[in-house]
Order: sequence, then structure tokens, then C-alpha cells
Amino acid sequence: MELHQRITSAPVDFGAIRSEFGLASAYPAEATAEARGARDAFAGDRIDRTDLALVTIDPPGAMDLDQALHIERTDSGFLLHYAIADVGAVIHPEGALAKEAGTRGQTFYLPDGTVPLHPEVLSEGAASLLPDVDRPAALWTIELDEHGEPQHYSVARALVRSRARLDYAGVQADADAGRLHPSIAALPDFGTRRIEAGIARGAIGLRLPSQSVIRDDAADGHWRLVLEPRTAADDWNEQVSLLTGMCAARIMLDAPDDGQRIGLLRTMPPPAESAAESMRRTAAALGVPWPADQSVGRMLAGLDPNTPAALVLMSEATSLLRGATYTVVNGELPGTLEHSGIGAPYAHVTAPLRRLADRFALEVCLARCAGTEVPQWVREGLSPTADTMKRTDGVAGKVDRACIDLTEATLLAARPGGVYDAIVIREANGNRPAEIFIADPPVLAPCEGSPPEGATIRARLTTADPVTRKVSFTAE
Repeated sequence: MELHQRITSAPVDFGAIRSEFGLASAYPAEATAEARGARDAFAGDRIDRTDLALVTIDPPGAMDLDQALHIERTDSGFLLHYAIADVGAVIHPEGALAKEAGTRGQTFYLPDGTVPLHPEVLSEGAASLLPDVDRPAALWTIELDEHGEPQHYSVARALVRSRARLDYAGVQADADAGRLHPSIAALPDFGTRRIEAGIARGAIGLRLPSQSVIRDDAADGHWRLVLEPRTAADDWNEQVSLLTGMCAARIMLDAPDDGQRIGLLRTMPPPAESAAESMRRTAAALGVPWPADQSVGRMLAGLDPNTPAALVLMSEATSLLRGATYTVVNGELPGTLEHSGIGAPYAHVTAPLRRLADRFALEVCLARCAGTEVPQWVREGLSPTADTMKRTDGVAGKVDRACIDLTEATLLAARPGGVYDAIVIREANGNRPAEIFIADPPVLAPCEGSPPEGATIRARLTTADPVTRKVSFTAE
């Protein structure tokens, strides 16, 4: 029988997931003491750019603010200033804090709190680009032409001050109302041009909504699933980081005077031809026009993201974006330089409070732009950092999925035998069951039977086990 009761939240304990993946909760005392006493190693050598009216754009409640930006229109295009928290200036490379961060690799985000890369006194305090306080930063200056293509770019150590703390939903609302903060009034125009430039070079952008677990404010200890649609503001802001990462990669790959290229790239191999052919077959079956000379990125950009066909094709496009890794550049150029999803060489340099690789890659760029030697600790740390990032990226993905799976199973366990409207986003293949998406509550799950891709079906819940975190359905 169908259960009509609507349960929007449930008590969920994420402690078992922390234990399962060995996520450390407390930071070692010696490393925490270092963080409390951290001082800017370049305090007397910075450019004072506290005159720049920088702003941050982050999720509501975020305190580890890595980036602050100011973008303006010029006679020839755009001028972007992008300040990145200068973590390398406040962490001694041989200290206990650097050692612990080198093991953790990145911040892990769980619904009930973070497992931080750095102690919160640093990542959410002294090093965070919080508003109305002076902060040490690596300040990128990027000049772009009318088409949004970078013409000149550099990064230098500076002192900056953020003027406002914004969030994505607020930026989108302000853009829709025509009242954007003056520091980002040019962001929509910039973002639109950069998105088009990305499509032209073969980038693949997925505008899938984000499935998240959030606290239920109306019920203490309860959690609920939400689907957060991707806004244009998300896309515009993403383009700032992508552009900066591409400029960083160019700095690393340009041969310096000594001829010794050095750096840490984020790379991804080209997708298998069979994956693209499979997508074309799916598009044809769904009745989505896709000219033979049109790229995957161009086809996806033309879809209405609110349609079942778009959900199916964008979900399948994730198969094209596999094999991402970290590649060390040390003298000789590696075989794979590009990130195929971006369509260019790329490096992570914009989130050093949350990701270990960014601190090392950013130091390379700072040294190259200043015409100084790349520090020895950076050179020696590139390969270990790449290894740590590869390991922890895998863990982070599994932790995210485990938290969502646990919440799905807990919510649905209260609705045994319920029947739901669902969209089939992947049909069954061999021993692999079909995959469906349910909007309320937002759930992705396997479904037995043979429903066709893109079809809207009724699916009956057959399994919801919080212990194993398994959920499954059967097509009616």
C-alpha cells in the first residue's frame, strides 16, 4: 500500500561515518598552538591594497573564506582583482601545523560540521578573508580583453580588506533586481563571456542541482534532504576561480629564465570515444537534437536544465569527466597537461584554507611572478602533496556520498512500501539496475525493472536500511 504521510526530516547520526573513514576530530595540541601564534612572515614586504573594495561570495554561514574579488569594466575589457588567503605566509613549512595539514590534505565537510585542514582559529579566524579586517593575501591581477580572454596576469603578496560578505542566493537575487554590489556589477557580463569562451575551447559544464543534507531548524537533531538548483551566480563566480587556475597553470608551464618548469597541475585525460558515442545514442533516444559538428559542452549548454532529458544527459556526461588527478611538473613536461573538462591546463590555487595543493601551487606562482627561486620546501613537497590529494579526494567523495546515503535511507525507512514519481536517469545495463531520481524527498537510487531513460515512472520503495545505507526501488 502507498504511504501518504509526508516525513520531511529525521534524526541522523553522522558519527559512524567519521569513524568509518578515520576522520580526525581534534587537532593536535602542538599544531593548534602554532596556529594560535601564527604571524605573517611577509608582513613588511606586502603591497598595501586595502583600497580595493573586495567582496567575498560563499555559502551562508561559511567562515573559511579563501577568496575575495573585485571586477570592473575597462575600455578594453575587464580588470579582475582576486585575493586568495595567504596560508603559506602563516604556516612554518617545517612545523607541526604543516605536518598535520600534510596528512589531512583537505577539509572534509559533513552536515554536522567540518573536519578542517587547519585549526579553526586559523582557517575561520586569522587567515580567513573576513570582512572589515586587514588580511595577508596573494592578490591576482588579471587584465582581460572584450571577449574575456586574459592578456596580462600576475600574483603578488598584498594586504587586503574585504568590504562585504555575500552569498550565492543573495548575489543572484541582487542580479535579478539590478542592484548588484558595485564591486561585482561586471560579474554577470564577465561570467557569460568566460562561459562562452569555455564552450568554444571544448569545456564541459554540468548544471546539475546539488543534493544536500541540511539541519531541520524546526526539529532539534533532525536532518533533511534538499535539492539546491545551480544559479547563474554560481556559474559566474566559478568562472573567476577557473580563470585564475588557468592563469596559474600558464605561469607554471611558461619556461622561466633557468628553463626549469615546476608546478602542480590538476589534469584530466580526454574522455573515451565510446562515452561520447553513448551520449549521442541517448540524446537520439530522448529526441534531443545534437548536430554532428556540435561539441558536448555546446549541446549541454543549450538544454533547459529543468527537463528530464537534461537531467539524463547531464548525469550521463559525468562519465566524460573521469580520471582527474594531480600532476607534478618538475623540469620535463608530463604527457597530460590539460584538464579535459576545462579545455586547458589548470591548477588549484584558490582555496588554500581548504585544500593542501593550493598552498604549494600558489607559492610557485608567487615566486615566478616575483622573479625569485621557488622555495625548497615547495619543490620537495610537490610529489607528497599530489599523493595526499589523490588519497583524500577519494575519501572526500565517499564521505559526501555516505552522508547523503545515510540520510536517504533514514528518511525513507519511515515510509515502507511508499510509491513515488520518478525520472529514469540511467537505464539498466547488464547486472546494473536502472537509476532513478525522485524529487520529494530528493533521492537518487537504483531501481529494478527495465524502465527506459528519460521516462517518468512510478517506483515502489523496496529497501531502506540506515545500517547499510542502502535504498532501492522497483518500477511499478
